[in-house]
Amino acid sequence: QVQLVESGGGLVQPGGSLRLSCAASGRTFSSYAVGWFRQAPGKEREFVAVINWSGGSTLYADSVKGRFTISRDNAKNTVSLQMNSLQPEDTAVYYCATGRFHTSPSEYDHWGQGTQVTVSS
Repeated sequence: QVQLVESGGGLVQPGGSLRLSCAASGRTFSSYAVGWFRQAPGKEREFVAVINWSGGSTLYADSVKGRFTISRDNAKNTVSLQMNSLQPEDTAVYYCATGRFHTSPSEYDHWGQGTQVTVSS
């Protein structure tokens, strides 16, 4: 069983930056892809970014490409999401999850509890 804990969320003004972290424990974290998803009130959970087991491959949603960067440190069992140029439409609860290198939430089997990101002036 794997446990994932997100941190780093908060309130930021438009144009600002936040860095989210996902800390994992409980199984061979480095063997799996890690994805970030987000869910805004009244909306479905949507794909944000994913990184493969080695960190050599990444994929981003079009809405965040060029603004967000995903990275991982397998020695520390952590995955980070650097978010720059944040906009109000980025407001959501952000989740990390382990699974396959994929954009669909159904391909991920372990999820964190989420961290709130609010972009507002």
